[in-house]
Amino acid sequence: MEVSTLTVVVASLAILFLLGVPIFMSLAISSAIALVFGDYLPMSVVHNSIFDGLNIFPLLAIPCFVIAGTIMEYGNITNQIIDVVKQLVGRMHGGLGITTILACTFFAAISGSGPGTVAAVGTLLVPAMIRAGYSKEYAGAVASSGGTIGILIPPSNPMIIYSILANVSTTAMFTAGFIPGFVVAVSMSFTAWLIARRHGFRGDEEMPPFDLREFLRTCRKGFFSLITPVVILGSIYSGLATTVEASVLAIVYALFVAVVVNRAMKPIHLYKALLEGAMLCGAILIIVGTSTLFGKIMTYEEAPQRLAAAALGFSRDPQVILLLIIGVLIVLGMFMETLSTIIVLVPVLMPMLNMVGIDPIHFGIILVITNEMALLTPPLGVNLFVSSRISKVSVERLSVNVLPYLGALLAVILLITYFPQIATGLPDALGMNK
Repeated sequence: MEVSTLTVVVASLAILFLLGVPIFMSLAISSAIALVFGDYLPMSVVHNSIFDGLNIFPLLAIPCFVIAGTIMEYGNITNQIIDVVKQLVGRMHGGLGITTILACTFFAAISGSGPGTVAAVGTLLVPAMIRAGYSKEYAGAVASSGGTIGILIPPSNPMIIYSILANVSTTAMFTAGFIPGFVVAVSMSFTAWLIARRHGFRGDEEMPPFDLREFLRTCRKGFFSLITPVVILGSIYSGLATTVEASVLAIVYALFVAVVVNRAMKPIHLYKALLEGAMLCGAILIIVGTSTLFGKIMTYEEAPQRLAAAALGFSRDPQVILLLIIGVLIVLGMFMETLSTIIVLVPVLMPMLNMVGIDPIHFGIILVITNEMALLTPPLGVNLFVSSRISKVSVERLSVNVLPYLGALLAVILLITYFPQIATGLPDALGMNK
């Protein structure tokens, strides 16, 4: 394969993306072009690469966490979490907005999905905000923005994919997400509070002042729901279960709480949860298979080495290289779905990052938070479409109202870029980043 062929292949992939061709078909067609132009490539690379891409056991954790999150939504578990959070911050300016963000943070510790988090929490709290006098734009923007935390707080579906492709510990990636997740939640909550004060959106004045006894009573009522993240993440960090085993445990425990404790689960709800998990699994696997083939072809052509040489010719400063990558990711995030971006780019970028000495855990957290921005940037911003349907506000109007939250996310990305200890400190302290 000549350099001109590589140019044709990359150009064809970009054109197919812009035309709106599905990601897996774009990758398959570009790979076919490479096979036609590259006479020395054996045809065996096709079935070998696709099989290798699908034969990845940790991928099973993703649909299981999605199913667990859906069961939580139908099993009244999400409601009980919201009731507890609402008592803490419900009376503040923008109290329901802050409640939404904190509830998204809590729910993220089970579902691992950004759009899933928006759907679960937003369906309950967006109508509540509108009834309380908040504007539809504020309610929709805070729900879609809070939902982005779903892919950062562990367990996280993008983190699972990244850890597989970057050959790093999934547990270490999960551990690294805690502190950045807290920082993002605080920055989002502060942004929601500032906007609420500016527009005069007060808290839920019907709520009584905070009462410790009543708060503890609410916690006791929702005890089994509140300890769900402890059960799931505790099984991983204690070494009792792998990530995949913990994802299955999440389903079993969510079913136990929904059916036995809350008595809110119906057979149709379980069917919907299983269907959603199966559909997501199928979508991910077909993209992983074709992207593995495309990545193998790029490796044959030495595309990672060429990219590294170009980047190092521009600068050898790791922070400058990270800033360049962040800029590219922000643009790509407007057109590519989060998991697709990770699957396509990580195999190409990792050799260059290793050459300049960038910690893969550090980069993984930056990659995930940058993809949080992608969930809020049109034309593809998935969270915007979910929130638009719930709040009945156009995607265009929501796109304007999420700008302050995008600014908050960008500030966190820059903070972690220049202070990597925010991401790597906890794994290093626990001896996971070896």
